[in-house]
Amino acid sequence: MIKRRSEINDLIDEMARLPGLGPRSSRRLVLHLLKRKSKQMEPIAKLMLDVARLIRECNECGNLTEADRCEICAAENRAKGEICVVADVADLWAMERAGSFKGRYHVLGGLLSMLNNMGPDEIRIPKLMERVEADSVSEVILALNLTVEGQTTAHYIAERLQGVGVKVTSLGTGVPIGGELDYLDEGTIAAALDARKDV
Repeated sequence: MIKRRSEINDLIDEMARLPGLGPRSSRRLVLHLLKRKSKQMEPIAKLMLDVARLIRECNECGNLTEADRCEICAAENRAKGEICVVADVADLWAMERAGSFKGRYHVLGGLLSMLNNMGPDEIRIPKLMERVEADSVSEVILALNLTVEGQTTAHYIAERLQGVGVKVTSLGTGVPIGGELDYLDEGTIAAALDARKDV
C-alpha cells in the first residue's frame, strides 16, 4: 500500500523553499500557525490570496502596485529627470526607506548572469532604454549591488547609455563590496546616494 503524502508535509516543503527558511524552521512555523488557525493562519491565507490576485508590476518602473502605475510613478512631485536603477523591488523599498532620493525608479527584475540564463532582455534593460529616450532623462543612477553580477550589469547599462546624452552615476562610499541594498541601513544608503560618482 502506497502512503499518501499529507497536505501538511506539502505545506512544510513549500515553506522550506522560501528565502531564509529551511526544513526545521518551516516545520516550526507551520506548527505555530496550525495552533492559531483562526487568529493567524486563516487571515494570512486570505491576505496571501488577495495579494496574489491584486498585486502586479507597475507598467512603467516594475514596482509592485494594485494599479497600472505605482504611487511613485504617478506622483507629480517626483523629479522626472532622474531614474534610479535597482535590481529588484526590495532594493527600491530600501532606497525609499532612506528618504533621500526624490526621482523615479527602474526595477530590472534581476541582474545579468550567464549561470542563471539572465540576459539583457530578461531583466528589463530594453524598457530602461525606452524610458531614458522617451522621458528626457538627464541622470541614470545605478544603485546595483557591489557583487560580480551587479557590477557586470552596471557596466553593461553604462555602455548602452554612452552617446545618449545622459549622465550615468553609481552609488558612492558606504556600500561595502558584496553588499546588498536591502541589508543596508537608511543612513548608509543616503550617504552613498549623496556621494554618487560618474560611471
